[in-house]
Amino acid sequence: MLRESELTLSKILIIDDDPSIVELVKVNLEIQGHTIFTANDGLTGIALAQQEVPDLIILDLMMPGTDGFTTCQRIRQIESIKEIPVLMLTALSSTNDKVQGFNSGGDDYLTKPFELPELYVRVKALLRRSGRTNITTTLPEILHVDDITLIPESREVKIVDKVVRLTPIEFEVLHCLLQHHGQTVTTSKLLEEVWGYAPDDDVDTIRVHIRHLRTRIELGGKKYIKTVYGGGYQLIPEGFVGKENQKPEQSSSIE
Repeated sequence: MLRESELTLSKILIIDDDPSIVELVKVNLEIQGHTIFTANDGLTGIALAQQEVPDLIILDLMMPGTDGFTTCQRIRQIESIKEIPVLMLTALSSTNDKVQGFNSGGDDYLTKPFELPELYVRVKALLRRSGRTNITTTLPEILHVDDITLIPESREVKIVDKVVRLTPIEFEVLHCLLQHHGQTVTTSKLLEEVWGYAPDDDVDTIRVHIRHLRTRIELGGKKYIKTVYGGGYQLIPEGFVGKENQKPEQSSSIE
């Protein structure tokens, strides 16, 4: 985990129509050394993002006019800002809301009310993964096992002879699974290694990103990621054909 001093001078845009939340987040992130910009609606936020090109966007979902879901979708369609990580900050906490948030292009999801230390950890993790900080980070070496080759510099994966560009989170998830290929990687370990915070019971974040990752890398009918019911996920680098799920363990399930 990066030290707080290593993340100074990162630019963060807060898009939220609640002045009290904006002030709380703004003041406390400025104390951490970040430069903060704010907007109280989606359209203004998009314009400000294009003007300032921040390192991170903290986005409320429930806003009048253009809501956060639509705002995030539009951000992902604009070339100059589409790669900026988005932390969704909202009182909406149902599984459907979270899935919609991730499907709209969000990278992480923090529900209100929240504790400031958790906000700090989420912000640091997103900045670290995206590499959008004022420091030089060390990327892992190229990792190759069977059909899969990870290319850290460009955050790409080569599946046999096809190269696919991944989001920072998708790359980190696949890197973690590939490092432990053939083994079951628990949801707790994924949360710790990829999201950078202590494990909790919320597996929706992992589930959605695994599903997105599968759509990118599972080509030509060949599958690579197995769901281990009651356990986690397992990467099979040589690929497999057939059912993606292993035999259920008792009655608990992840997906």
